[in-house]
Formats: sequence, structure tokens, C-alpha cells
Amino acid sequence: MMAGVLKWLVLAMGAACVAIGAFHFALGIGSVPGEGTAGATVDSRERFYGAVFLGYGLAWLWAARRSPIPSAAVRLLAGIFLLGGVGRLLSMAVHGPPQGFQTALAVLELALPPVYFWLAAADERQAARLAGPAGAVRAERDEAL
Repeated sequence: MMAGVLKWLVLAMGAACVAIGAFHFALGIGSVPGEGTAGATVDSRERFYGAVFLGYGLAWLWAARRSPIPSAAVRLLAGIFLLGGVGRLLSMAVHGPPQGFQTALAVLELALPPVYFWLAAADERQAARLAGPAGAVRAERDEAL
């Protein structure tokens, strides 16, 4: 069951990040609430970051298509997401609270990574159990590392 939850969450994260990245890439600064007149430099940066976020989403989808889903990839991608949430906290500390939707995103960016960290090895453990006793021993050893 946990492997199925992990698969669904990794796919959902990938699809959401690809969609959000494509949205920001296509609309530039127009995709950011309240920032429609920031100018060409900020629009250029927004489109660049949109492309990078789209690629980040593709990395999640790549991980979801592996069998088993690699725990190291899930942990790395979740760690990057957590770092984004920490960046938002830093911004709040320096500049004050952002637009409400950005605050909601920060909550997700801080709350979801622990779930991914917890589930990261679920698919590998299930594959090891299906592989028999030797696979289960390998999975326990790899998880301890």
C-alpha cells in the first residue's frame, strides 16, 4: 500500500511541477499574482525559472517511471522542494509576508518533504519483499545506509 501511495505522490508532484513550470514559462511575470508590471528583467528571470521548474517536474516523472522508484531520487527531489520552502521562510523574515497564495505554497513546500522522506524507500522495500529473502536483506541493508 505504501508503495502505491509513493507512486501516486511522485506522479502527482511531477505533473504539478511540469504544469506550473510550463505556466510560468509561457506567461512570464503575468503568472505571478500582483507582479504584472515588474519589467523585462523580472519577466526573463520568471521564464527561466519556469523552464527549470518544468525540468524539475520531469525529474519527478522520471523517478515515477522507474521500477522500483529510487529512494535516493525521491529524497534528493524532496530535499530540493524543502529548500524552496526554506527560501520562502527566509524571504518572509527579510521582507515580510507575501501574497496569500505564496504563503500557502510555502506550507506545502515545508509539509510535503517529510512525507516523501518517510515513503522514499517504500517501493524498493516492496520489490525486495517480492524478490524473496535475499532481496529483503539487501533492501534492509540499503535503507540503513
